[in-house]
Amino acid sequence: MNAPRITAAICTYNRYDTLGSAIESLTRQSLAARDFEIIVVDNSPDHDQSAEIAKDYRAVANLRWLIEKIPGLSNARNVATREATAPLIAFMDDDAVASPGWLQTLIAAFDAFGAPCQIVGGRVDPIWGAPQPAWLPDSLLGNVSVVDWGGKDRFAVKGEWVAGTNIAFRVEALKAVGGFAVNLGRTRGGQALLSNDETDVIERMTARGAKLVYSPSAAVGHLVPAERLTQAWFRRRVAWQAVSDYMLDSPGLFEKAPDYWRGVTEFFARLPPQHRNPRGLYVEQQDPEMFRMQMSALYNFTVALLAGFNGLEGS
Repeated sequence: MNAPRITAAICTYNRYDTLGSAIESLTRQSLAARDFEIIVVDNSPDHDQSAEIAKDYRAVANLRWLIEKIPGLSNARNVATREATAPLIAFMDDDAVASPGWLQTLIAAFDAFGAPCQIVGGRVDPIWGAPQPAWLPDSLLGNVSVVDWGGKDRFAVKGEWVAGTNIAFRVEALKAVGGFAVNLGRTRGGQALLSNDETDVIERMTARGAKLVYSPSAAVGHLVPAERLTQAWFRRRVAWQAVSDYMLDSPGLFEKAPDYWRGVTEFFARLPPQHRNPRGLYVEQQDPEMFRMQMSALYNFTVALLAGFNGLEGS
């Protein structure tokens, strides 16, 4: 038998209600089944249930189901990378649906851009669990992993990022940097909304000369569940993003603390006097521009807090 050209990996944690659609989308790929393998890394805490669910997919000949007892998305991705038998590995979430040409398009991008291309990310379209709220501007959809930079396949330019629900790597290059950092990324279903696991590994790879290609035609749909379409969830998400950036030690994060604080005070200036305090960061906003400004101010406030408000004298 020929070795597969690409591994499609899904890491799951107690999402059997959506996992089936994700797997089914991989069985409908335009790429011949012999040319790819599917690895499911099941991180769910009930291992007996995991084993029972796995039986439902015995008919999928190119699928392997791995039960991983150590929790954490980054660890599960590293397990998939270690177990992959193909030279390429593509990750998608357990609540995503791959377009029929997803894997074939990813392979084509790696082939077209050659050896320097060690990472490919694609478009992520929302699958709305409820209508997009009027207060939620498109500029904030990146918080729910919506990605659409437009254009054609190309090396990504500064400011263009890709999401972990649609990202692929050359396996050896990913292994060479030690895989995903296990202190970043979601754990145990995402009660703590840590992120930057993909950002971190991409930065480590590009520091060694790797190039990231954005391929808009390599598309997946990604569920945006109704429970995430609340202002409270977005406030949690943006605060945890600030924490994630702190853990990644993003360049210049703390040096720019005074600028971040000015962003907070500018937002406060637009609020009624009774809300010109930290509570104003949590007051519901119906105007999408005001909500966008609130999210920016909350991020800035969290960064300033983590920085100990150093350098803010006179700001």
